[in-house]
Amino acid sequence: MKKTLLLTFLSFTSAIFFSSCSIEELITPAQTDVPPATEEGINYQITAGRHETTNPLKTFTKSKIKFEVKFDSTAIYTTKDPNNQADINKLYGMADCGAFHHVSSARFGWRWYKGKLELHAYSYKDGKNTSTFITDIDLNKSYVCELTLTDGKYTYQVKNNKVEHERSCSGQGQGYQLYPYFGGDEKAPHTINIKIKEIQ
Repeated sequence: MKKTLLLTFLSFTSAIFFSSCSIEELITPAQTDVPPATEEGINYQITAGRHETTNPLKTFTKSKIKFEVKFDSTAIYTTKDPNNQADINKLYGMADCGAFHHVSSARFGWRWYKGKLELHAYSYKDGKNTSTFITDIDLNKSYVCELTLTDGKYTYQVKNNKVEHERSCSGQGQGYQLYPYFGGDEKAPHTINIKIKEIQ
């Protein structure tokens, strides 16, 4: 009799337990044991004493480049020569018109200037360079940058701010990817991290 009651009790408690837990809940580790999801994108790192990151040559044909960028506190720097503080560092973009980027290109630029992080439009048309302030941004926040290539024109946009530059050619852009670059004349005074995620 005691054995029958014990078996009945065990069957009853097991039914309650398994009805309140799925198999997945039983075999899945606690949430605290799961590694945090990694943020998408590429962390470009310009090490101290260098101008650029090491990147593969990537050619393409496109009419728009859109990406999300985030800078951290490594974007704060002071140049050795105070006159170089106003120089525009390069962020992301492309060579264009089937030419070398110092002939035809469009990319976003950035600098730490007068206590602020600024984004600029930065382009070459027939070998002549033009840069225009777009907006200042905050550290540790993500911003969407969009570059559109149309007939004879580049349009840069960040937030609700737009800047237009003249372009040497028409149709889709044909060229190669341009990656983060520090300078100007001087090289990075310390390691600089820039997170970029392309948006399709």
